[in-house]
Amino acid sequence: MRRLIAFVFALPLAVLWGALPAQAVTVERVVSPGGVEAWLVQDHSNPIISLSLAMRGGAAVEAKPGLAHMVSGLLDEGAGPYDSQTFQGKLEDLAIELSFETGKDNFRGNLKTLSDNRDTAFDLFRLALTQPRFDKEPVERVRNQILTSLARELQNPDALAARTWYKLAFAGHPYGVPVRGEPDTVKSIATADLKSYAKTWLSREGMVLAVVGDITPEQLKPLLDRTFGALPARHPAIAVTETAPRGAGQIEVISRDNPQSVAVFGAPGLKRNDPDWYAAYVMNYVLGGGGFSSWLTEEVREKRGLAYSVYSYLTPLDHAGVISGGVATQNARTGDSIRLIKEQFGRMASEGPSEKELADAKTYLTGSFALQLDSTASIAGLLVAVQLDDLGIDYLDRRNGYIEAVTMDQVKAVAARLLAPANLAFVVVGKPEGL
Repeated sequence: MRRLIAFVFALPLAVLWGALPAQAVTVERVVSPGGVEAWLVQDHSNPIISLSLAMRGGAAVEAKPGLAHMVSGLLDEGAGPYDSQTFQGKLEDLAIELSFETGKDNFRGNLKTLSDNRDTAFDLFRLALTQPRFDKEPVERVRNQILTSLARELQNPDALAARTWYKLAFAGHPYGVPVRGEPDTVKSIATADLKSYAKTWLSREGMVLAVVGDITPEQLKPLLDRTFGALPARHPAIAVTETAPRGAGQIEVISRDNPQSVAVFGAPGLKRNDPDWYAAYVMNYVLGGGGFSSWLTEEVREKRGLAYSVYSYLTPLDHAGVISGGVATQNARTGDSIRLIKEQFGRMASEGPSEKELADAKTYLTGSFALQLDSTASIAGLLVAVQLDDLGIDYLDRRNGYIEAVTMDQVKAVAARLLAPANLAFVVVGKPEGL
């Protein structure tokens, strides 16, 4: 998950079902007679269709912590005339994959189907979005699943450190509230809450769609109206304030009797529309996003053997930017790891990378991009992200040019802007000595 987060602004989750060569990607804008817009990539080499959508709002607008997450787990647990067992049976019988998830800023849905089952798959997707049932049995079953998962999560050092860091950095803001909620808040969610969220926030306003696979624009247009036309046209105004991570210089320790300590760290970063975004992206690859070639890995792991993994990544939220990272190390060496992380932040801020490191980062980041466009699902997910960030329908053609255009002066300037060691806040879970 940490590696995926590092590329979330530009790369989707790859699901290897229906590969599509990157050089064959041609994006078309399709608008239905009813005005529903989708971006389409045709691929008739395999009888597969993938759809991805995103609706703005997500967990940041929910009335109770964990509400949007619970809704996402229930939309395919019965809809319209079909109870949970019947709905799931139809999906299974026709090999249709339908899922929903929520993040801090967006509510997402995904659909994959064989072309022969296209009409049924889109109809089930329509029912899930517009007529979810929220019957008692699946509501309580999903609630118990979430509570069980939260209980495990609260005992997991990595998850606990990340949850606590966001609470520290965004105290009093929706971003400080865990997307999955807390046990008490999940227990308090009523069926009326679930119905209210679905009715209020699952709307066409701000919705973005991408479809990839064995379908033509003429076939897609009526499906768009039938599937999404019944959604509400509007949702309430999103009243989420602009913010930035707080807690600079703090180290919060959560005591656990573990043989090693897990640390999550972070500081103010960049939003996706910041002019310095691509320079920061390249800079972070050298600092901590490049695996074994990164400064953090070289200094903390390779030279001193303090950790198996140490990393950093950029997280652009709609209303805040974050540069984050993590490390796990022996309790006795946690202080050394934190010191070294701060040193590398400061070194990058004052010196910047070498010319070779900059060139190698750009080569990797441009060369590896096409490898991620390896399926209908991954391309659909990327096109949704491109629309959310308002990057333009020709972004796939332009993206590598932005990376190649990054200069050393730009990298040094953004490093000096972002990487002051004093801005870092740490949350450590374990028994770290000397902290």
